[in-house]
Amino acid sequence: MDKFLIIDPSGKTLLNLPYEMIGEPGEWIPVLKNYKWGFVNWKGKEMSYSASKTLPYTVELYRQLKRKRTAFAYGFILSLPILVAIAVKFGPSGNSGGPTRLGSGTTDLIGLATIGAANFTTTMLYFATPFLLVTVIALFNGDTVASEASWSTLRYLLASPVPRTRLLLQKMKVSLTLSAIAVVLMPIASWIVGTIAFGSKPLQTPLGATFSNSVAISRIAIMTGYLAISLLFVAGLAFYLSVRTDAPLGAVGVAVGISILLNILDAITALGKIRDWLPVHYAFSWFDALASTIDWSTMIRGASYCAISGIVLFALSINRFAHKDITS
Repeated sequence: MDKFLIIDPSGKTLLNLPYEMIGEPGEWIPVLKNYKWGFVNWKGKEMSYSASKTLPYTVELYRQLKRKRTAFAYGFILSLPILVAIAVKFGPSGNSGGPTRLGSGTTDLIGLATIGAANFTTTMLYFATPFLLVTVIALFNGDTVASEASWSTLRYLLASPVPRTRLLLQKMKVSLTLSAIAVVLMPIASWIVGTIAFGSKPLQTPLGATFSNSVAISRIAIMTGYLAISLLFVAGLAFYLSVRTDAPLGAVGVAVGISILLNILDAITALGKIRDWLPVHYAFSWFDALASTIDWSTMIRGASYCAISGIVLFALSINRFAHKDITS
């Protein structure tokens, strides 16, 4: 019988585990003894097996936060407002080709961004919505299960033993947490950079409204909340693809590719009412929050549609994973 030792930095043995197998260490260590799974803490105290104790949320969150792709994604989100602010502040001034279409209004985005922190934050959300946040959300959700399969660690996680449904739910919660952090991080970083670069001035919208900073913060919070819900479709799609394949980059790439394809279809006006059924059709509905009086109808419809689509895709992921042969 193998023995697993836990030692402190000085080399003193704290715990000697005469067990056949040891699982992923956490607050409790899953161990196999006499063909039965149980748990011991760091002092060797045993407890009976409980599925709710396997793969704690905090342990999985810590594992994902340590990964380089997480640091890269958050680093890119934090650096983008800085790069845009430098380009706008020190680059050639003036319009680069006339007005730019934004929601139901028309404005020069570069000129709008330089008014103040609130305007810069709004512009950064506009820039990040169609591709940057889609890619980051697809990365966090499309990489989570497929990467374990590609590393051949998925079967060992299940052997810990972690029930399949719990494993997937824990990974789902962590990936959604990382996604929410990414969405919230964008306006916070943009506001800080905008304040440093352009000062803190009232928000001037292309719809003709002007808001104080306190009102602007509440409107940006509404826009950010809607954006997070609208991205549930991308999150669910990437997560479903992650369950279907062992190639994490493939899951992420296909999810981003489908999003781009849907955006192209949404731009074809000849499709008429068909576009209303595309989840990406409502990606910029948060722009209604910039009006003097908010029209909630489009945002409610878009949020409901994207949330339902995401929930369905997550449910399909659980069903698929429950019947999948885990060979890696």
